[in-house]
Amino acid sequence: MDVRRMLIGGELVEAANGRTFEVVDPCRVETVGRVPQAGPEDVDRAVAAARRAFDEGPWPGMPAEERARLLLDVADRLEARQDELMALESRQSGIPIRKTTLMDIPVGLEMFRAMVRASLRVARYEPLPWIDFPAVSWNFVLREPVGVCAGICAWNFPWLFTMWKSAPALAMGNTLVLKPASYTPLTALEFARACVEAGLPPGVVNVVTGGGGTVGAALCEHPGVDKVSFTGSTEVGREVQQRAAATVKRVTLELGGKSPNIVLPDADLALAVDGALFAAFFNAGQACEAGTRLLLHEAIHDEFLERLRERVRLVRVGDTADFETTMGPVITEGQRRKVEEYIRSAREEGATLLCGGGRPKDVPPGWFVEPTVFAGVTPGMRIFREEIFGPVLAVTRFGTLDEAVALANDTTYGLAAAVWSRDTLGALDLARRIRAGTVWINDYHLINADAPFGGYKQSGRGRELGRYGLEEYTEIKHVHVDQIGPDRDRKFWFDYVMNRE
Repeated sequence: MDVRRMLIGGELVEAANGRTFEVVDPCRVETVGRVPQAGPEDVDRAVAAARRAFDEGPWPGMPAEERARLLLDVADRLEARQDELMALESRQSGIPIRKTTLMDIPVGLEMFRAMVRASLRVARYEPLPWIDFPAVSWNFVLREPVGVCAGICAWNFPWLFTMWKSAPALAMGNTLVLKPASYTPLTALEFARACVEAGLPPGVVNVVTGGGGTVGAALCEHPGVDKVSFTGSTEVGREVQQRAAATVKRVTLELGGKSPNIVLPDADLALAVDGALFAAFFNAGQACEAGTRLLLHEAIHDEFLERLRERVRLVRVGDTADFETTMGPVITEGQRRKVEEYIRSAREEGATLLCGGGRPKDVPPGWFVEPTVFAGVTPGMRIFREEIFGPVLAVTRFGTLDEAVALANDTTYGLAAAVWSRDTLGALDLARRIRAGTVWINDYHLINADAPFGGYKQSGRGRELGRYGLEEYTEIKHVHVDQIGPDRDRKFWFDYVMNRE
């Protein structure tokens, strides 16, 4: 059995307690490997190593260009092993090899590189206007690294989140303790190995594997951690924020969503139908920004559903090792039961099953669910309001633009949305009225390294990616430099607290 090791303080190590746990392929229900089951003592070791590397090591004070050179070397080493990473990512997460090959691994590496390069364009010094009252002074702002950062990753895009958490933190001069999701830690450990091979100073990168209730909670509460960046459910995000509050840590949260996908009557229906399927069933619906609420104008509603029913047959569910497979299983048996419970509730609440709703036949023995579409969904139904995180699409009819906006915003979430229309200016006007962090027009799911990603309302706080995400990993320091000189008489404000002799 392949047993991996964690990275702490520059060394690949086992858990202090000697325990390990299995990583299971959701497609075949086979063990892919074993990893250390870390405990609080391992978190203490990792944070101490990161603390030393930040407080005493060369990394924070290293020229940004030298940090970037080392990080780009890490990316080059990973790219040389990307075939291995593609297969490993597919097996640990149940993502089809088609997607890990064409999207997850290469796009993740390119995003890593793009964020590292973008860090060189972030101004570390910003002059402020010249001040001459009450005193002549030179004022400026410095951007400095936050310190020790904890990156807590979700399981649905394990490689991408490894890249998203590590590149901005490290490029801006912080040190990192990365906790991959317990279901999908294997590619993060390959990232750790590449950091060692590239010669990053010990303690700059630490990767600790284990459960969120143990490792994640300890990182959120640890007094040696300065910032937590978490991606996951809104429910767990609340807990992260509460645990971090005791030490007033900086927190970035990228949480859940129930994103509206609005099709206007002038949309290109052929494009919008395929876009709706992509929005809902990409990654088996296990995407926080997934377009799981399809809002159709009444003028095109019936024709759209007929086209959708035909096109959904092209979603090929099956063996994730087959390049022709386009949708794999959900991550665990428990997740499948959760999805199936939502399907049952939709039927009981009166939604109309258009297609799917069961378990596909002639597939491997994993945790598969058919791509499922419900029509006639109303705002009071659970599948309209709650994040399912599985391949279930809820379709709702609307009559006016105001009604579409009201339906779109009738949610506690605000991560993403989309509008489909041939009228770009009209679509832009509608996009401005939707309370979401990302709005696509005539597209979906395209996230790039220069654009901010994050949500309104209970979809999170802060942003990842781009300059906006890089700045989340900095502190702002104001420096005031007196220009008066030793003339005590001009510093009359000193007299506010003392009398002159």
